[in-house]
Amino acid sequence: MYKIVFKLRINFYFCRLIIKYMLMNPFKNLRIAVCNDHAGYELKTKIVEYLEGEGAKDVKDFGAFSSESCDYADFAHPMASAIKKGEFDFGISICGSGNGISMTLNKHLGIRAALCWRPEIAALARQHNDANILSLPARFITESEALDMVEVFFMTEFEGGRHQRRIDKMNDIR
Repeated sequence: MYKIVFKLRINFYFCRLIIKYMLMNPFKNLRIAVCNDHAGYELKTKIVEYLEGEGAKDVKDFGAFSSESCDYADFAHPMASAIKKGEFDFGISICGSGNGISMTLNKHLGIRAALCWRPEIAALARQHNDANILSLPARFITESEALDMVEVFFMTEFEGGRHQRRIDKMNDIR
């Protein structure tokens, strides 16, 4: 029974997204930061091209700028700082598994990087966790899957309510 209800909820949700997307462009007013390591370089270039093609207000590439071996922290920390300062609304991070770059980003108070591998996870990251960074595992998803997650992530709004209370507790360091 739970699976049926969940599938109906997800199907209804995606129908809402399609209608919403037809009525407005979710990218047009967004300032989006992007960072990656060497494993995420190729996918990052496709995502940046997609965002610019969709009319994102501002897209800043924090690097890496090639597929030569590098350390994700060198790009993740500056991107997280820029988002915290309000220079960008959201971010996208990409590394081989998505784990290392997400862990680095989540060291910053107020940053909520969500590692996603399916559109449903990306939607829930926004709806329930108010994620402000979409983290992608370049070695485990296709370009098409990545672009689907980017679209869903930016079309989904935070629900607030009981979820806001949980978000507030994330920043409550004891």
